[in-house]
Amino acid sequence: MIGVIANTILVLIGSLFGFLLKKGIPENIKQLIMTGLGLFTCVLGIKMGIEMRNGLLVVLSMVLGGAIGQILKIEEGIEALGEKLKTLVRYNEHASFAQGFVFASVLFCVGPMTILGCIKAGVENDHNLLFIKSLMDGVSALILASSLGLGVMFSSIAVLLIQGALVLLSRQLIFLTDPIYLSDFTSVGGIIIFGIGIKLLGLKAIKVANFLPGLILILLFTYIYSLI
Repeated sequence: MIGVIANTILVLIGSLFGFLLKKGIPENIKQLIMTGLGLFTCVLGIKMGIEMRNGLLVVLSMVLGGAIGQILKIEEGIEALGEKLKTLVRYNEHASFAQGFVFASVLFCVGPMTILGCIKAGVENDHNLLFIKSLMDGVSALILASSLGLGVMFSSIAVLLIQGALVLLSRQLIFLTDPIYLSDFTSVGGIIIFGIGIKLLGLKAIKVANFLPGLILILLFTYIYSLI
């Protein structure tokens, strides 16, 4: 678990420095950073999205996952949690907690490096890949928190819980290294990240968090498809 703990700490430290740095950045520079982040996020989402092997399963996962998320009101729940946390820490800015939290959590917890790193840590006790990822995430957290605020800092909790669970369950999750599963899982994550990029650019207010169930559905659909 040392790799997961290192990743969590560096995300927390990076986002803390970015959050503190935010107060000294002029508004026009903040807007420029947000635009740059939005463009980068769209490109990253496209890069991950084109990994798909079975477009039909990806579409079904996104549509049904979005419907489930809408029924469960995941986005609203995260926003409500954010408002409570803002009150608790006396954070008065209008930045969206959900936007920062979901973007950072998906970025840090979805993708080949996360899955492979956690499985190698759990099965082989090799934490090198997670250590490399920790440094990358720490820098990313600093940049993100300087624009997206408090939500990025709390993504460290998601990193600890999700990556920790992957390490503990690694012996049962080795199947995720199979390109059949990994490609479409990464693709769904990329589409969600692309949606966040659109939101960051202010093009459309997408309730991105409602699509998170799609990450679970794609694994289920891929498994069923493999049996047919």
